[in-house]
Amino acid sequence: MDNLQAIMPMLIVTLSAAATMLAESFRQKGEQMPMGGLGLIGLVGAAIAAVLLWNRNATAFGVVQADNFALFITLVLCGVGILTIAFSSQVIGREGVPAGEYYTLTLFGIAGMMLMASATDLLLIFLALEVLSIAVYVLTGIRRTDPAGNEAAFKYFLLGAFSSAFFLYGVAFTYVVAGSTRLERIAEAVAMHGTGDSSHMLVMLALGLLIVGFAFKVSAVPFHVWTPDAYEGAPTVVTGFMSTGVKAAAFAAFVRVFLSTFEPLRGDWSTPLWWIAVATMIVGTIVGVVQSNVKRMLAYSSIAHGGYLLVGLVAANAMGKSAILFYLAAYALTNLGAFGVAALIATPERQNAELRDFSGLWHSRPALAAAMTIFLLSLGGFPPTAGFVGKWYIFSAAVEQGYVGLAIIGVLTSVVSVFYYLRIIVMMYMAESKAAHEPPAVSATSVVGLSAAVFGVLYFGLLPTPLIEMARRSIETIF
Repeated sequence: MDNLQAIMPMLIVTLSAAATMLAESFRQKGEQMPMGGLGLIGLVGAAIAAVLLWNRNATAFGVVQADNFALFITLVLCGVGILTIAFSSQVIGREGVPAGEYYTLTLFGIAGMMLMASATDLLLIFLALEVLSIAVYVLTGIRRTDPAGNEAAFKYFLLGAFSSAFFLYGVAFTYVVAGSTRLERIAEAVAMHGTGDSSHMLVMLALGLLIVGFAFKVSAVPFHVWTPDAYEGAPTVVTGFMSTGVKAAAFAAFVRVFLSTFEPLRGDWSTPLWWIAVATMIVGTIVGVVQSNVKRMLAYSSIAHGGYLLVGLVAANAMGKSAILFYLAAYALTNLGAFGVAALIATPERQNAELRDFSGLWHSRPALAAAMTIFLLSLGGFPPTAGFVGKWYIFSAAVEQGYVGLAIIGVLTSVVSVFYYLRIIVMMYMAESKAAHEPPAVSATSVVGLSAAVFGVLYFGLLPTPLIEMARRSIETIF
């Protein structure tokens, strides 16, 4: 029974996915069924289960830990799933996406993300990584008749397979050193090996391979090349989902493995991560400035934000650790909201892929333009938004730990990134619309989703302390 309690959130989501798949199999052609409703029930149930498990530190089968850290990420993922389904209700029909398959894959992907955040065994982390990856690969190319989507899915799958191989080799070398893939046993073995030990080279090789595997999933440079094509080719709601959910799960496992298990070797892995963080922030910002396609622009924005999160990982002090969790929650609300607006105002004739497609939005849909403005300002780090608070804590943690240069680079790239966020705002407010069709009406569920995202971005920007404290108490449970 204790085992079932620890895995209850992901079990509920998995059963919800199975129920959605079963409902799709019995659906008659042309029959309308509330597929998204089944997903919402499962995600709300998973969130309730996570809240009830808070502070209980339950364990399942010795390899799944429902500590507060995993539960915090689980709650973030539930929020990502709920907002994704809310924005999808009026979009998937227009995109020609099969509803049953779409919702089933989304839910299975979220279950894999939850498992990745909770796993305390490298092999189980790998299996969870593959579960979420396969779901996202298929979602990327779910529009079967779209050549761009098929190409993006194939590129994502091919490069993802290479990154998975690197990660698996890292697990193998770790096993050679520690004799186990359990994180607690690996930590004990790592603590026993000194820098002069003959096995130290194997540990360094394992660390390097694991970094490659994780860096691919968080879109860190130079393992980011799949990101722009996958984001552009996927349906917009899928792009929002993968840019937030996958990043949250990957960073959760990244933090658990490196800040807990490999903490004694921090002096060895912090330097390469420093350089990766710098390259990620610079490339994501500079290349994003020259983009005219909004989805590619937001893809490079996502790369840059991955660099900011890596700054917190490099700092690795108390503030930096809690700032990572706060930033993941704030980024999920902000980025999902931005992609949600882009998806909701599109039509079959006008997919809103280009910057000029946002011209005059203030005149045709002022509420959506205002929401998009808030999300873009939060991505740029303007007060009083959650994005500003997240960057403040991340860069403050770097300065506190002595990484002043890293913080300066982060601030400068953040300032430069404001340029491409403001370009969209200028087009919405100061340019005349060139579209032949007005944006479609927004459904009630989408309005609720957007309102919740806007409220969260502003609330955590004005009153961040409760979430920061929650993040601090959560991250302490893995040390």
